[in-house]
Order: sequence, then C-alpha cells, then structure tokens
Amino acid sequence: MGSKQIAQETFDDAVQENITEFEMDPEEAVREAVQQFESQGVDLSNIVKAVRQPASENGQRQKHQILLTLDSLGRAVADSDLAAVAEQLEVFGEQCREQLAFRYLAGQNGAYSVVFSACQLASGDRDTTLRAFSTLSALLDGQPDLLDEAGQDLVLQSLRQGREDAELMLAGLRCLRQACLKHEQNRQDFVKGGVLPLLTGAILQHGHHAEVVRAASAALRVLTFDDDIRVPFGHAHDHAKMIVLENDGLRVLIEAAKAFTDSPGVLSELCATLSRLSVRNEFCQEIVDLGGLNLMVSLLADCIDHPVRNPSGLQDVVRQVLSAIRAVAGNDDVKDAIISAGATDLIVLAISHHLGNPQICEQGCAALCMLALRKPENCHIIMEGGGALAALQAMKAHPREVAVQKQACMLIRNLVSRSRDFSQPILEMGAENLITEARAAHKDCDDVAKAALRDLGCKVELRELWTGQKGGLAQ
Repeated sequence: MGSKQIAQETFDDAVQENITEFEMDPEEAVREAVQQFESQGVDLSNIVKAVRQPASENGQRQKHQILLTLDSLGRAVADSDLAAVAEQLEVFGEQCREQLAFRYLAGQNGAYSVVFSACQLASGDRDTTLRAFSTLSALLDGQPDLLDEAGQDLVLQSLRQGREDAELMLAGLRCLRQACLKHEQNRQDFVKGGVLPLLTGAILQHGHHAEVVRAASAALRVLTFDDDIRVPFGHAHDHAKMIVLENDGLRVLIEAAKAFTDSPGVLSELCATLSRLSVRNEFCQEIVDLGGLNLMVSLLADCIDHPVRNPSGLQDVVRQVLSAIRAVAGNDDVKDAIISAGATDLIVLAISHHLGNPQICEQGCAALCMLALRKPENCHIIMEGGGALAALQAMKAHPREVAVQKQACMLIRNLVSRSRDFSQPILEMGAENLITEARAAHKDCDDVAKAALRDLGCKVELRELWTGQKGGLAQ
C-alpha cells in the first residue's frame, strides 16, 4: 500500500479532467485516476472512488452523496426536527458503514459535531437515541480521533443509563469499542472515567443477553490492547490488573460463559478476553480455581465431538480456546493442571481435525509449545499423544504461514531440548527437511529453526557476526 496521501478534492479533479479533457465515460475516468495515483505510490484507502455530481447551473461545485446526506442531517438537527433527524441518521449511518472512505470524507467535513448534536437532541426519545448511537459507532469506525471529551462523557452516560436497558447498553458498548481501538488516550480516559465496573456490571446485569455479553467482553478486551503506534508505552497491563483485581473480571467472564455453551460467538469472545487477562501467574491460577480450565477443556471436547454444528463459529471457538490455554500455561503449575485435565490429546485432535485452518494450527502448536517448556515430563505425554507429528503435519499443510512454521519449530525445539531421546523419532518423521525449508522461506523463522535443528542434532551453519578482534579502525 502506498504511503503518500492526497485530498479528496485532488482525486475528484483528476476524475473530472479525465471526463472533460479525454472524453472518458465516468467509470473509465475513475479507473484511470485510481491507476494513475496508485502508480505514484499514493494510498487511496481514504478516498471515495466515485464521480462527484457535475457543477450546478450557477457553477457551484457539487458534493459526494454522503456529504449531501450530512447536510440534510445538519439541517434537521438545526431545525430540531426529530422525525427528520431519525430519518437522516438512518441514511447517513448506512452510508458510513459502506466503506472507510465515505466516513473519512464525512469526518473531515464536520460529521462528528453534527452526529454528537443529534445524540443530544435525541435524548429522551429512545428510538432516535438508539439510531444516533448506532450512527456514531459507524462514524467512529477506523477514526477514533474524532471522539472528544464531551463524546466520552456521552458514551459513559449511555452505559450508566443502559443498566436497565439492554439495547441502549449495546449501543454504548459498540461506540466504546470503536473509540478505543488503536487509541490509547481514549482507553485511559474511559478507564479513569469509571468504565470498568460499568462493563463487568453489564455482563452481570444482562447475563442472558448474548449480544450485550459479547460486546461488553469485547470492550474489556480492547482496553487491554497495546495497538496505538503513536504511544511508546500503553497501560494495557495496568488495565488488565484493574479488571481482575478491582472488578472481579475473571469470575464474571467464566460465570457468563457457563450460560452460553451453545453460542459460539459469545464463547469465542469470552475466551479471547480471558487470554488477554492472563498476564500474571496468580491470574492464570485463579482461572483454574474458578473452573475456567475445565470449561475450556469441555468446550474443546464438545467442538471435536460435534464438528458439523456451525463450522465457522466452531473453528473460532477452537482457536480462542487454544489461545486461552496457551495463555494460562504461562504458569508452570497450571501446565500440570492442563496435562491432568487431558487437554493434550484434545489439542492434538484439534490440530488434526482442523489441519486446513492455519490459525488453529498456530494456536495448537503454541499451546503445546508452552506445555512443553521447562517440563520434560510433559514432553513425554505430548510425544506419546502425537503432538510432534501433528506439528509437522501443520508445517507441511501451511508452508507459507510464518506463524505456523515458527510455533511448530519452537515446539520441536522444546520437545528435544531436555529430552534428546526424542530427536531420532522426530527426525524420522521428516522434521529436518521441513524445518530447513521454513528457515529458507521465512526470515522470521531463522533463529527458532536453527535452534530446533541444533537441538535435534542436525548440522547447522552458524554465522559469526563479530569475532571480538579490533583492527582497521581509523585512529
């Protein structure tokens, strides 16, 4: 993708020039403009690639459709015409959801202040309020910088009012999530504003409302992200600790999961959030003590026993359960509990049953890798259960997936580093060729592949980066 940026007006002028100067039809003019700018390395992801309506009779330049809708919404808000506001919010929200370029153009033309005013105007009218928050969520998608302090207060207010109204709570949760993705300052501001007890409270209050539980869990998870490249150090770890220690987050999530054993979407989200909260040894142990490990193992077994039920949703549950097991296995004592629960065989079965899914292969290998780390006795169980063979099959099935190759190499290395007796059986499975191919194909695999080959007893050329000798330096 190109790194250069242009203004919407620049693109529109190029399209218009193609139409008037080169007599192209509108579609051809747009295609030619796109090709022209992309060949120059321009990033067009935020550009509306459509023909702007021709100038009016008085020569006034016309606008793209989404800006015309925004004008109509602005007039309705200025006139305090609630019926017209509701109608225009619906249209504008749908246009924002179509693509990032539409909502970006709207955002650059004052859409946030208009939608915020619509939210304020709608206060007291439930249906219009829901529509306004839905539109705000759509507008914030991919551009959380638009939200200001007044908007944060508005979202927090909707979450407080939503204690008794599941739909209003859901609307606020969706706005919160969009505002916090890739925006560290918004995350910190919301936490300081008291959002954490509102989120765990939403799960408790609306414990049987699948969409609310799922959205609240997703919001908690986003608050533990460290995805804002503009900030050198985030508060992800601190937020995770606050969720667990001050808001009983682990218990809330695990108890919620017990009510949705037949809802893959909710279970996936809850397991993903538990993974993000497994940041300390005692948290991993608490998940086990609260029955979280038994729940994960049961989910994994159920997914394997019923492979035809909602295949895509099932695979997502399997992936997130494996990710959660991998996370809690960071605690050495929990490793033993996982092995005792019979999870090893289930992880191997999950990889084998979903060999075509690279994410499941990656997380399965990563979970086994964690279980084998510093635990020779676990390595024996993994080997006997076919873990090494499953990892090599995953490497063979996904030669271009660097994450699969890397996790499989790390697993092989952990299996043999303290149990050299396993080297020969693993080599007989064809490990050397597969690991060598991974090393050649993926630069990111070089170190882990060399370590695996070395511990397997294979000949590895080690490059001497520095001899420690001085000389040749100008005095």
